[in-house]
Amino acid sequence: MKVAIPVTLHAKETIMSYIDGFVIAVPNANREKFIAHAGKFDAIFVEFGAIRVVECWGDDVPDGKLTDFRRAVQAEQDESVVFSWVEWPDKATRDAGMAKFMQDPRMEAASDCPFDGKRMIFGGFESVVSLPA
Repeated sequence: MKVAIPVTLHAKETIMSYIDGFVIAVPNANREKFIAHAGKFDAIFVEFGAIRVVECWGDDVPDGKLTDFRRAVQAEQDESVVFSWVEWPDKATRDAGMAKFMQDPRMEAASDCPFDGKRMIFGGFESVVSLPA
């Protein structure tokens, strides 16, 4: 059975959110430290205009034949992949919010993060399709 789902396509009259996506490897032993760290710093994103921040601990992250999440961040056997995103109302809000975030004095504590930030992959993404909840 096929179900038709209404889709909002990117159009001039529709302003769609802007997404910053992140993938990291976190030692399993640091799960609770990571959650505390994310709670602290994710609140700063919201303070600077983010609509929502989502942190997801890998539960079903298969090894691929050519590439996969684990290889992308060089995850070790004792590490889990974390997939996260920050949703902003638009790119202008994101650009202003990220500039404030990077200059915020609270960022000095970010150097004590519970994962290897050098293996993080990240990028900004323009929404092109949005399905209603």
